[in-house]
Amino acid sequence: MTGQPEHVLVIGAGLGGVRTAEQLRAAGYQGRISLVGAEPHIPYDRPPLSKQILTGEWAPARAVLRTLDQLEDLGVRAHLGQAAVALRPGEVELSDGSTLHGDAVVVATGLVARRLPGQPAQVHTLRTLSDALALRERLEGIGSLLIIGAGFIGAEVATAARARGIEVTVLEGLAAPAARALGPAVGELVSRLYAEAGVRLHTGVSVAGLTADAARARAELSDGRVFEADAGLVGIGGTAQLSWLDAHLDPASELRCDSRGRVRGRPGIWAVGDVAVWERPGSSVPRREEHWTSAGDQAAVVARDILGAPAPPPTVPYFWSDQFGLKIQLLGRPERADEVIALHGDGLAGGAVPGTVIGYLAGGKLVAVVGFGAARLIVRYRPLVAGAAGPEQLRALAAELQPGRTRQE
Repeated sequence: MTGQPEHVLVIGAGLGGVRTAEQLRAAGYQGRISLVGAEPHIPYDRPPLSKQILTGEWAPARAVLRTLDQLEDLGVRAHLGQAAVALRPGEVELSDGSTLHGDAVVVATGLVARRLPGQPAQVHTLRTLSDALALRERLEGIGSLLIIGAGFIGAEVATAARARGIEVTVLEGLAAPAARALGPAVGELVSRLYAEAGVRLHTGVSVAGLTADAARARAELSDGRVFEADAGLVGIGGTAQLSWLDAHLDPASELRCDSRGRVRGRPGIWAVGDVAVWERPGSSVPRREEHWTSAGDQAAVVARDILGAPAPPPTVPYFWSDQFGLKIQLLGRPERADEVIALHGDGLAGGAVPGTVIGYLAGGKLVAVVGFGAARLIVRYRPLVAGAAGPEQLRALAAELQPGRTRQE
């Protein structure tokens, strides 16, 4: 492809897809944009699904990213309720049999909720708006809930259930909740949040069987223990559904991209968001960035690459989760760390979790920071994460931010 494309096809109407369309227009693109979404819903934001939508604080309309009128004003033609079923050079086939032709294609189809083998239909997952509304309705009439998976979705659903007075049991295969995202040491702080909220948490367990009917959900562990509740939820992450792509994209594996979002081996195809595995500067291992802010950041990179414009400045990955009355905020890439240190608060030493801020170091350089109910502090560490600050800078900022200190002191 030379010059700007005449027609950009964006496959996926979630955050990554919508932001790609917005970024194309912001970068000056004047051509046609088509947005394809498998769900019939108007494009919506996913983080509120396990928070404000699930609790009933928000009506679904508050989670809308762009209305149909707003998409039209943006010059985007929406094809909603039509899944992409095949991708061939320069064209995408939809589930209604129609075909869209374009000279640039952006895949932003995201993930689907991972299910356990033989998982009964009565056991919930939470990935879509329909999932959230179905689970919210179920929570209104139960006294107990069984959750398999203590990641962020599991914790946020447990939070909503406990706010309703529902008894909650959580089963987790790893040694600590959120251990993949935060590491085992910091995950232990999350364990204490579960306990303080009255949630029964069982870690290091393996589910051997899961059954359910309209009235009960039942999980049997590999050690023979059995847990039952009025309803069940499986929250064990998501998986990319790439079977609709042709064999040249190896749908059985991952959608591998370079650092500009270009799909390896396929000119004219880019990918953003949860479905994409991007190469990252400073890392030899490409990885999927399943965070809200990453989808928008990648969309900005891809839009400019499609148009041949300079890439935007690099950003610091950011993620947050609302759990048991605390906002947990994460900056950077904790998976690179070989050491964690306390910057503020006593949570890492067994004290109160609220107000705790923890730094992740790799070779003595700051690669990530996590805070528990410490938004004012976290924002100050963003430049240090971006600059891979060393111990002296860390100590200086931590001292400056101690209670009673001001920047003028």
